[in-house]
Amino acid sequence: MNAVKWNNHFNIGVEVVDKAHQKLFSIVGKLIELNEDEKKQQHACREGIKYFRNYTLKHFAEEEAYMQSIGYPGYEVHKKLHDNMCYNTLPALEQEMEEQNYSRESVGHFIGICIGWLNEHIMIEDHAIVGGYPHRWVHQSSEDEILSLQKAVVQTAKNLFRVEARLVSDHYSGEDFCEGNKLCFRLTYKMPENKKAWVYFIYEERLILASLGEMLGRQIPYADKTVVYTVKVLSQNFIEQMSHHFTGDGTEWEKTDIMTFDQILNAFSKEYPPYSMLFGTGGKGYFAICIRK
Repeated sequence: MNAVKWNNHFNIGVEVVDKAHQKLFSIVGKLIELNEDEKKQQHACREGIKYFRNYTLKHFAEEEAYMQSIGYPGYEVHKKLHDNMCYNTLPALEQEMEEQNYSRESVGHFIGICIGWLNEHIMIEDHAIVGGYPHRWVHQSSEDEILSLQKAVVQTAKNLFRVEARLVSDHYSGEDFCEGNKLCFRLTYKMPENKKAWVYFIYEERLILASLGEMLGRQIPYADKTVVYTVKVLSQNFIEQMSHHFTGDGTEWEKTDIMTFDQILNAFSKEYPPYSMLFGTGGKGYFAICIRK
């Protein structure tokens, strides 16, 4: 994994916030070094990750106090992003690392997601505090809607892919959650009154290879055209099994496009889908599902 370096374009012009961000980048950079040191890796990463979590909580409290002091109108949405990181993402990643005894791969997942989250959050959400880029969480879903969708995704993943999915983030914003390849799809649906809905799937390739291999009773070494087509069909079946969560009468599937991860990110460049969730599967791999109407 490449080194993490601070760049002044991350600065938002608030000293207490900028110093904390530099510190967080420094901690992540040290974790990358520790994860590549076979002699120190396990114990040092465990302690380093605890330090990262504690420092993150301290920083969030300071940043939230600053937002309140200036009457920042986006405070409620911003705090939701902090809470999601604290109470969903970090605990889920730490659980995976504990279960895998802080393997290099599980720590790599932690580092990758944290780097992606920090980059996006600072450059978009934190700059919005001081009048920079507008924040991208334009449409907020209710907690009941998110919980209902989460349960449906977990059950459908179990039915189709035979995996026990666990929520990592209910505000997934395009973090690059694995170093390996990803399979990405966009499903387009026609809705009444000439409206449309889009569903984006992002799968870690190793999750797909493991799941399909288990279904077929043989090892699948790589994602060839047959694998991609199979996952394309399974993604359509995925939505059919939980369609009542985001579609109604008169909704019809129109097409499914194979996409690159960069194309997915480009689709999120102005605003994030109101339903955007990242799931882990107990060490087998990650996948994201994002829904926009």
